[in-house]
Amino acid sequence: MTRESNGAYVSAMFPEAESVAPAMTAVLTTVLTEGPLSRVALARRLGLSQAAVTKAARPLIEQGYLQELAATERSGPGAGRPASPLAICADREFFVGVKITGDELIGVVCDLGAQVRTSAHRPLPDAGVEHVLTELGHLVDDLLDGPGDYRTRTRRLGLAVSGDVDRGTGLVRYSPFLHWHDVPLQDLAEKITGLTVTVENDVKALTTAEHWFGEGVGAESFALVTVGTGIGCGLVVNGRLVSGSHGVAGEIGHIGVDVNGPACHCGGRGCVEAIAGTDAIVRAVGRPGLTFEQAVTLARAGDASVSAVFALAGDAIGSGIAAVANLVGPSRIVVSGEGLSAYDLLEPHIRAGFQRQAFGAAAQCPLSVRPLPFEQWARGAATVSIQAFVAA
Repeated sequence: MTRESNGAYVSAMFPEAESVAPAMTAVLTTVLTEGPLSRVALARRLGLSQAAVTKAARPLIEQGYLQELAATERSGPGAGRPASPLAICADREFFVGVKITGDELIGVVCDLGAQVRTSAHRPLPDAGVEHVLTELGHLVDDLLDGPGDYRTRTRRLGLAVSGDVDRGTGLVRYSPFLHWHDVPLQDLAEKITGLTVTVENDVKALTTAEHWFGEGVGAESFALVTVGTGIGCGLVVNGRLVSGSHGVAGEIGHIGVDVNGPACHCGGRGCVEAIAGTDAIVRAVGRPGLTFEQAVTLARAGDASVSAVFALAGDAIGSGIAAVANLVGPSRIVVSGEGLSAYDLLEPHIRAGFQRQAFGAAAQCPLSVRPLPFEQWARGAATVSIQAFVAA
């Protein structure tokens, strides 16, 4: 988030402070993503005077978005008065986040600091748009009308969906696992829930949460790679999430790594996802009725043919990650996703494929593994709604 992107929000919320709006924006953003911070620390980070920070923080405190914590440090050598760190008032606003899968809705309510306060699941026996919207309305009601009194302080909903999503319009252009084409999800969801809705690709939503509140805080560049039914990648470059001109930047799953490989649902051949997605692994094993979990069990029991399928999958993922490292040069790469239940089978081949294909110093980029349950994907959707609220 930049100062410019938040100026409109600050001016709208605090019209009496328009002259200090850029500083207010910077203070609010920094405390939200990196706080609690003293005024001294904020001044150093933002290149402002302590007086400017104090002036910018005052209306945010008065409106209940920031609070002063008990003094914990002195403001400088020889100073007689300890500093009082500024922190977000997390209960000032609440945000709903929902991850939509092919067979389930996973929902959370998060506070302004993206901490999950409550969660709920609803099964989706039918992934048709109308049924999903009906169940979404029920899920939101369950979350907001349960214990916690969240409804009165909740105005926004974030939705995370796999596939090609236009965040600006809330249009789901194509979601292969939901079999959706050109669904105006934002408009439809707003009518059902009465909330202001933001729709984002699920991997980008998860990356946003990591950027603002997780491992990516303070990182100028990093990549988040997800392994599961699909193979996804979110990119942060120069401190900003990369969407690209058409909103599909980071589609590591559709990098071709084998021209003679299996056909992919995207129309290509030999894509990473066509080799390493969980459904692709099951198809490659070629045993009718076998589940992914059963394939994992067979490989761990020493079945050579099944182990070879996981080896090819891991190598494809590693090659895709190397392509990201070569093109973008992130300072770190986080690997996550539901497919990590088989990470012991994939890891050595991921690392081997990465080392083979990474060019020069790109091979030094650290890979860290961080399994994240679907509640964290829903938290990513809530984080997108927090971001939209701040930028509105």
